[in-house]
Amino acid sequence: MHDPGTQRRLGSFTDPTAAQIDEVVRAANAAQSRWNDCTPLVRAEVLHEVAASIRERRRLIAELLTLETGKPFKESADELTWSASALDYYAEIGRHSIGTIHGTAAAGQTQFTIKEPMGTVVIVLPANFPLLLMMWSAAAALAAGNSVVVKPSENASLTTLVFAEVFAGLGDGLVQVVPGGADAAKQLVGHRDTHMVAFTGSVPTGRAVAQVCSETFKPHLIEASGSDAFIVMPSAPIEVAARAATFAAFLNAGQVCTSAEKILVHEDVYDEFVAAIVRNTEALRIGHGLDRVDIGAMENERELLRVERLLARAVEQGARVLTGGSRPELDGELANGFFFTPTVIDGLTAEFDLYGEEVFGPIAPIYKVSSFDEALELTNASPYGLGSTLYSTDIREIDRAQREIVAGMVWVNAPLLDNDAGPFGGRKLSGIGRQLGAEGLDTFRHSKLVMIDPACSEQDFWWFPYQDDEAW
Repeated sequence: MHDPGTQRRLGSFTDPTAAQIDEVVRAANAAQSRWNDCTPLVRAEVLHEVAASIRERRRLIAELLTLETGKPFKESADELTWSASALDYYAEIGRHSIGTIHGTAAAGQTQFTIKEPMGTVVIVLPANFPLLLMMWSAAAALAAGNSVVVKPSENASLTTLVFAEVFAGLGDGLVQVVPGGADAAKQLVGHRDTHMVAFTGSVPTGRAVAQVCSETFKPHLIEASGSDAFIVMPSAPIEVAARAATFAAFLNAGQVCTSAEKILVHEDVYDEFVAAIVRNTEALRIGHGLDRVDIGAMENERELLRVERLLARAVEQGARVLTGGSRPELDGELANGFFFTPTVIDGLTAEFDLYGEEVFGPIAPIYKVSSFDEALELTNASPYGLGSTLYSTDIREIDRAQREIVAGMVWVNAPLLDNDAGPFGGRKLSGIGRQLGAEGLDTFRHSKLVMIDPACSEQDFWWFPYQDDEAW
C-alpha cells in the first residue's frame, strides 16, 4: 500500500489462504448466533457505543484514510462523521420493529410476519468511500442481527483494518476484515456458509458477483456504477448551478459513483454557465490531501491512466478541452503522485464513447441541449440509472423530473446529498437493491410469515372432503 500523492510506501498485507478464510467464516457464524440472541435493545446500545468510538478516533482514522486514498482530509473526516451517523440511525430503527401483525384471514387465528437476519454477510468494497460504504451495509446488517465479513479494496486495506478496531467491544468474530485480492473475494462470495453479499464496484465485477450468488440463490446487493446527468435550465440561478456542478463533478477527484458526468445545459444559458464552471474549476487547489487543497490525488496509477485514455478518446472524437486536461506540475514528492488537473470539456454529443462510460475521475463533460425534453431524453438514454440532478425553479420541470427520470435518486437544486433515512441505489446497470433507510435494513433481513391457530380447530371451509354443493 502506497500514498497515491507521493508513492511513499505505507504498509503491506498478505493474501489469506483458503483455510484462513474458512476459519473466518466459522468464527463469523458462531458470533452471529450469539449476537442474534441479544435483544434488539442490547444491540442498539452496543452499536451506539461503536458510533461514539468512531467519533473519538475520527481525526486519526481520517488522516490515515487521506494518506491511503489521496482524498482531502476534510472529505476523509466527513466520511467518518457520516459513518457514525449511519450506525446511530440503524441502532435505533433496528429495534423499532421486528415484524408486523396482520389482520387475520381465518377466524380465531393469529397471523404475523417476523424479521430474521440473513446470517453472515460479506461486504466487498471499493476504495473511493471505503468506510462509509462499509458502514451503510455493516450498520444495517449488524442492527438486523447478522455478522459481517469485510473484503476491503486493496487500495484502502490499511485504513479499513485500523477502523475495524472500533468494533472490539462486539466480541470476536462479529465484524472481521479480510484484506486480499480477487481470490479472497471470490471465496467469500461463493462460500457455502456465507449467506448474503453486499457489493460495490464495477459493472463487470458486479455481474460476476451476481452470477456466483445466483447459483445458490444467495441474496445480494449490487451497487455498480453511475454516470449521472446534471441538468441546468434557464430558470436556475446560473452562478449557483455552476458552483454546484463544480462540486458534483470534482468531489473526491470525481471518484464518486454519483458524480455529475453528463452536464446537460440549455442553450439559452450555455455560454454563461460554461464561463462560470471554468472559472470555478480553475480556482480549485490541487495537491496532497493533508495540505490545504480541494482536489487530491487519484486512487492509483491505473485509474489515472484510464481517465487519460477516456479524455484522449473524447478529444479524438471532437471534444474541446476548456481547462485542465493534463497532469499538474507539482514539486518534490508530489511530482510522483497520481494527480490530474480538474478538466472541463464541451462539444460533446450522445454519439461520443464517453456518453456510455462511467468517467469516475476529474472530468466534467458538458452537453448543450435545446429543451427540457431533450435533456430528459439524454438522461434516460444512459445505460446507467443511479442518480440525477436538476437545477431549475420551474415547478413543471421539477415535477416532470421527479416522475420521468429513470434513476434511483433525483436531486433538485441539492446535488449529491444522502440521508440515512432515505434509500440509496440505482436502476439499469447501476445495480440492484437499496442501502440506507428502512429498505436498507430489510436488505439484510429475511421475512417469515407465521400463522397460528391456538384452538387447533378443523378447517372444514377448505379441507377434504369437499362439499357436494361446491362441485360442478
